[in-house]
Amino acid sequence: MSSRKVAIIGGGLIGKSWSMLFAAANFEVYIYDVDEAMLTGVRDTIHKMANDLEAKGYLKGNSSVAEQMSRIHTTTCLKECIEGAEYIQECIPENKDLKAKVFSQVDEFLTDDQVFASSVSTFPISQFTENLKHRQCCVVAQPVNPAYHIRLVEIVPAPWTNPAVVEKTTAILRELDMAPVLLKKEVTGFALNRIQCVLFNECLSLVHNDVLSPEDIDTVLTEGLGMRYALIGPFHAIHLNAEGVQNYAERYGKAIYGVNKEQGIAEPVAWDSPAVKTVHKAMTKKIPLDKLVEARQKRDEKLAALGKLKRNFLD
Repeated sequence: MSSRKVAIIGGGLIGKSWSMLFAAANFEVYIYDVDEAMLTGVRDTIHKMANDLEAKGYLKGNSSVAEQMSRIHTTTCLKECIEGAEYIQECIPENKDLKAKVFSQVDEFLTDDQVFASSVSTFPISQFTENLKHRQCCVVAQPVNPAYHIRLVEIVPAPWTNPAVVEKTTAILRELDMAPVLLKKEVTGFALNRIQCVLFNECLSLVHNDVLSPEDIDTVLTEGLGMRYALIGPFHAIHLNAEGVQNYAERYGKAIYGVNKEQGIAEPVAWDSPAVKTVHKAMTKKIPLDKLVEARQKRDEKLAALGKLKRNFLD
């Protein structure tokens, strides 16, 4: 079986993480940068990180550090990096002009069957790919830092991204044991950052209004919401905390709407909106109403195990 090649543009923190993930999944990895000395440092750092992970039992994949390092190559030649790669991951700094320049340079060597993914996190890929010859190959594949340990990747196509590129990106990320989610349209900040920004704002508001100390706010998350959301998402949680999502909306929706208005949210989503019905349908498909008791028991068992793990970790 012939080896499969991927290209990494940029050897920063995210680039190193992507390189290690792909090498662990048996891909031949080519890292590009214009600075050869910097690339030497990249390999040395990856080698040290991999050795540390192996020593602690956290190295991904079924091969040794030496085998994984043998799959990681560096080059100062962009053409050499891109040619023959089925997947290209851009990992340069979050600067729109710089990304536009790099995408334009890579575009000269792209073919129609390649995926060109960006690690951009704050603005849509359509803002710097519209005039490319191979714009249909471009897509966002945004990981979460530290990408080696957190599985989520947000896939965000531009309006002109070929659906086959989205499918291929999803399939490759699953080969890395990542957890891709697909945004159906471009929105500023994507999904995780939009949710996180709302959380940040409320946490700062509680400090600003002298409601809670910063330390207690962190405790609210680490010993409250964080415990729950490490295991199940918010919709899964409310499904179990009532007799399904629809029942939760009927019992608590008006109160939540009132809190949202008090928080200054201009247009809170009403809890009798079609979105609630969509969520209820999705959750009942996942956990039918007659299985809620059993699902709550499993949740509680997992929470107990997680609590024990946290206590052991912190001791």
